[in-house]
Amino acid sequence: MSTPNNINNNIIQHAAQVLQIEIDCLNSTKQNLDETFAKAVTTIQQCKGKVVVCGLGKSGIVARKIAATFASTGTPSFFMHPTEAYHGDLGMVGKNDLVLMLSHSGETDELLRLIPFFKKNGNTIISISGNNNSTIARNACHNIHIPVQREACPLELAPTASTTATMAMGDAIAVTLMNLNNFNASDFALFHPGGSLGRRLLTKAQDVMRKDNLPTVNPSSTMEDIINAISYGRIGATVVVDNKTGKLVGIITDGDLRRALASSNTKGSIFDQTAQNIMTTNPKTITPNTPVATMENIMTKYKITTLIVAQNNKLLGIVEYYDFGK
Repeated sequence: MSTPNNINNNIIQHAAQVLQIEIDCLNSTKQNLDETFAKAVTTIQQCKGKVVVCGLGKSGIVARKIAATFASTGTPSFFMHPTEAYHGDLGMVGKNDLVLMLSHSGETDELLRLIPFFKKNGNTIISISGNNNSTIARNACHNIHIPVQREACPLELAPTASTTATMAMGDAIAVTLMNLNNFNASDFALFHPGGSLGRRLLTKAQDVMRKDNLPTVNPSSTMEDIINAISYGRIGATVVVDNKTGKLVGIITDGDLRRALASSNTKGSIFDQTAQNIMTTNPKTITPNTPVATMENIMTKYKITTLIVAQNNKLLGIVEYYDFGK
């Protein structure tokens, strides 16, 4: 009788075997990279239209993912279902578009039926398949070969290793194009305004800063004035502004107060201090156009939770971590 431990070990062994088969397939795909891949990527980069990604079944699901990755990383792209294409969706394909066909066998009927249209329409065809001699590969400008020794499916029926390698190849193409096109984080954020990254890169200090009723004191302010300002502002700090020039000269935080108290010889002497005696000079400041991502980095690096927004050394606002770190 099998024990629970034996059953668990058997399950783990099967899973490990599947992963190893797919890892081996990815390694073979990596070793198979050659000039064809480079030429295919260059051709996609030079495309003046969109990249139309086609695939059927499991390859269709992978094609959707590749098209989505392309579109979000600077390569205009969309997925087109080959059956729907044959019944009218070919009207979406422009003459300057490039077609990327996914088929492990390279003989998918629904894709083969579309080739005459693409040829007549002047579309460049690039294929990703496991057969360099297939009909699709022969009709493609470049065929990126995915060598698959075996599928992870024990019946050799369900696409497993082949779809994993094809999806990884799509990522390789997309990321290589990002590098060639100098596609950066700000570009990515423009296509993802609703995501956390988009918000961090597109939202600026001026969008989240507090600019009304800011807690301020001047260099000669007394300890009582400082404590009242910090309590009034409710941000654990007050900004020190020169009352003659209006320029920012420092900041006093709760920590500054504690350090001043700890360094006093007597408890009473602390109240003889003025703002200029205990303030932190040259506080960390940002401009109104500083993105949230940069503010986060500054706060993390210097272990602070408050930043002063200033322009030409003039106080414009204050940003707390909690104003955007939600």
